[in-house]
Amino acid sequence: MNNSLLYYSVGALLYCPANRKTIADSIIRGRFGTQYSLALCLEDTIRDDCVAEAEHILAGSLRQLAAQASQGAFYLPKLFVRVRTARQIGRLYAAFGESARLVTGFILPKFSLENADAYIQEITRINEQSNQPVYTMPIFESPSIIDLRHRAEILYTLKEKLDQIEERVLNIRVGGNDLCHAFGFRRHDDESIHQIRPVANIFSDIITVFGRDYVVSGPVWEYYHSSNWERGLYHEIADDKLCGFVGKTVIYPSQIDVVNEAYKVSERDYADASAILNWDRTSHALVAASAGGERMNEYKTHSNWALRTLLMAEYFGVKKAL
Repeated sequence: MNNSLLYYSVGALLYCPANRKTIADSIIRGRFGTQYSLALCLEDTIRDDCVAEAEHILAGSLRQLAAQASQGAFYLPKLFVRVRTARQIGRLYAAFGESARLVTGFILPKFSLENADAYIQEITRINEQSNQPVYTMPIFESPSIIDLRHRAEILYTLKEKLDQIEERVLNIRVGGNDLCHAFGFRRHDDESIHQIRPVANIFSDIITVFGRDYVVSGPVWEYYHSSNWERGLYHEIADDKLCGFVGKTVIYPSQIDVVNEAYKVSERDYADASAILNWDRTSHALVAASAGGERMNEYKTHSNWALRTLLMAEYFGVKKAL
């Protein structure tokens, strides 16, 4: 779904290990701001022998948030749980009890033909039992999509499967670091992942298959304390936007404001998008100069862009011209 504000509102998705005992307090105290989503990870950030303990801590964090929410208002982000396997989903949702209402959905790592059916069945079953929507965000990071001989078939098959639960898929996400790892690549803080052609080509194929029907979110940026991290992040987000991505995975709180600022819509784009979607369709002309007179607006050609632009403006805001 890419025609509703909900699917654009994941925004900056902050990753956090699910066993971090201070996370509920940080949310309650507003330490991450008021415009982000949160992924509580039980997968790569947790040692294999510590999963049960992490699940217990996660359940406690949700109970703490639920108790505090009943006493006073604070910004509660969209909360997602990144699981390891499909069977974890139902078991965790039941274990969360009443606090499960705080969980927006589940993140599905290494989404592939091998696990897609099991994941989709679990998400469907949870939604049949729940009195509120439970969403999901599959991550395309499995090495299986690297092979050029089969990539298109795999991606289109996975899309056919996800289309069964399309309304429950908030975003398609991409695992930039996992795909780079498969090749032994790593970008520096003055380089964009879109310069790494084998990985960028996979991203392009994912956008081609999913981008018309789903919001696809940009890959993680792993720098946060280097001298160039902020400039590098702005640079990569500019490439993300040009290639069709919306939003980004972040791993450090200081990255949240950069993502939100970078995704603000310019006044020029906002004015043109508004004009295009409010076009007088009884007019004999469906083309006109932009408000500033520097480019052409055409209703039939630019209406999809205009809708995306206004949805991003509604969530991220409009950037005032200097």
